[in-house]
Amino acid sequence: MKILAIEFSSARRSAALFDTEQGRVLASAGEAGGREMKALGMLGQILDKTGCARKDVDCIAVGLGPGSYAGIRAAISLAQGWELALGTKLIGISSVEVLARVTQRQGLHGSAHLVINAQRNEYYAAEYEISGATARETNALKLVPGALVLEMAQSGAVVAGPEAETIPSGRVIFPDAQALAELAAERRDYVAGERLEPIYLRETSFVKAPPPRLIPE
Repeated sequence: MKILAIEFSSARRSAALFDTEQGRVLASAGEAGGREMKALGMLGQILDKTGCARKDVDCIAVGLGPGSYAGIRAAISLAQGWELALGTKLIGISSVEVLARVTQRQGLHGSAHLVINAQRNEYYAAEYEISGATARETNALKLVPGALVLEMAQSGAVVAGPEAETIPSGRVIFPDAQALAELAAERRDYVAGERLEPIYLRETSFVKAPPPRLIPE
């Protein structure tokens, strides 16, 4: 099976084509040096490099965040279009789970707080117990105040994430498409395109517009 993984949830966007029979990434592409690569160009580069046709992609894996809402929506839209055109299988995976796999790959074992900037002085945070063989979630993803993340770091806990350079002793680690593809290869919980949604923990709230003001003639 060939899995095309799209991980656009952070500032370091990436994509990769993974072959489950060979157990390896055939090609990958991503942003480097601050240059932004267009999403379609990134995927086209991978397909051209491997000689893989669009119809030969068996599954598309999407990193669902949390993170960059625009990046995640772009990845979902690409996956939905692929499914509509070719009937390709789709799977969505939390980018925090992807982040845990990258953390494991980098040899950072033990308890780790994985955090993603949620703006408004808040973070998305989850705790994982990481070993050479597994990355197991021990505290589920939730929104926490920035002050709590600062306390975690100051207490000596391992805190890691895409924007952790703003946290004392924080380790900067990005989710990437290769780790996303590896996770997708282990799963079979495929979904229809309309069921792919960004992970967003805040409640949606609307402010009712005031009634129109009538201007006397």
